Amino acid sequence: MTKHYTNGDEIDVKIEKIVPRGFGLGFAEKLTVLVPLAAPGDVVRVRLRDIKKRLAFADIIEIKQPGPDRIAPPCPHFGVCGGCDFQQMDYTAQLAAKAVIIRDCLHRIGKIEYEAEIPVIASPTQFAYRSRACWHLDTKNETFGYFRRDSNEVIDVAECPILTPVMQTALEDQRQTVDWSMFWSDQPEIEAVSGDKGEVSIFSRGRPERTDEISVAASGETFTYSAATFFQANRFLIEQLIETAIGDATGGTAFDLYCGVGLFALPLARRFTKVIGVEESTVAIDFAKKNVKNAGIQNLDLSNRGVEKFLLANKTKGVDFVLIDPPRMGTEKQTIPLLAALKPKNISYVSCEPSILARDLRVLLDAGYRIDSITAIDLFPQTHHVETVVRLSNAQAYA
Repeated sequence: MTKHYTNGDEIDVKIEKIVPRGFGLGFAEKLTVLVPLAAPGDVVRVRLRDIKKRLAFADIIEIKQPGPDRIAPPCPHFGVCGGCDFQQMDYTAQLAAKAVIIRDCLHRIGKIEYEAEIPVIASPTQFAYRSRACWHLDTKNETFGYFRRDSNEVIDVAECPILTPVMQTALEDQRQTVDWSMFWSDQPEIEAVSGDKGEVSIFSRGRPERTDEISVAASGETFTYSAATFFQANRFLIEQLIETAIGDATGGTAFDLYCGVGLFALPLARRFTKVIGVEESTVAIDFAKKNVKNAGIQNLDLSNRGVEKFLLANKTKGVDFVLIDPPRMGTEKQTIPLLAALKPKNISYVSCEPSILARDLRVLLDAGYRIDSITAIDLFPQTHHVETVVRLSNAQAYA
């Protein structure tokens, strides 16, 4: 007789591997079970909480036999805080899991059978690496920290082990000096980021204070920005990210799509005759202009518009290289088809969301591109998130 499951049932499963979104994958009779905060090889008793036909999400209530990769998470908030979800695994296992996650997305979403190795560049430090943070506040209960896992409830956090020492000090300072009465929202946010000299930029829509600028040096360039715009949080790997994404690419014309403050655009301008950087955020493009001017670069043009609109209006022919680095939510609907129609000789796709990457790669492969390499960079230790750089080429463009 086939087993019938209901929410609240408790069953034992063995975790076979880690899959996208960081879930442990296990199986029961006629049921696939996804378990957060698991490690490969764990035998766990779980409570089913969300059953969808033959798929169920479940929570660990007992670790009956820990897998070989399981370790004690060092953070006292682990499992409650919604930030880290890989602290239960040793670092080697984390890196292996991220390669599996990427390959799973390629196969399941993109229908891409990529046989070559997917190397994962490790972070030099697995804790105390984040130079950027977003802190949530609950003005009614006066709690300051991060969201509880799978909720919008703010849990009080006084110490976060993945923050750099400068950022940990900033967290403590903000907690001690916050004026709860000044926020109009019940759950405001405070963005914070630190620079090379220990300076900290703070931004919140609920506070009148000026947002200071900071600077970071990488790959021979200096990037100025603030907490009001995006920049990579793990500065220990920025140079490796730039090198992996650009490599030895040179040529006539290059596009940097979603260029932000110019992280890739400035190095590209040293290698190509002409570069166009495209960014919709006015705040980011203003910093990019400042960085271009400070670098003395003359061959880099910046376009303050959405990438899809730029590609629709683009008249440039014979583009040699396009670097695309979209936000986690992905590109606009027509961006990838328009990029494929542009037929650049080479594309470097930088992605922080493997599922969207796999979807977009399918479009590019169908348009005649081939994957030359896939490299993962662990910008986000202790979490399931991973940065992936895919280098593609179009043989037709060389004909």
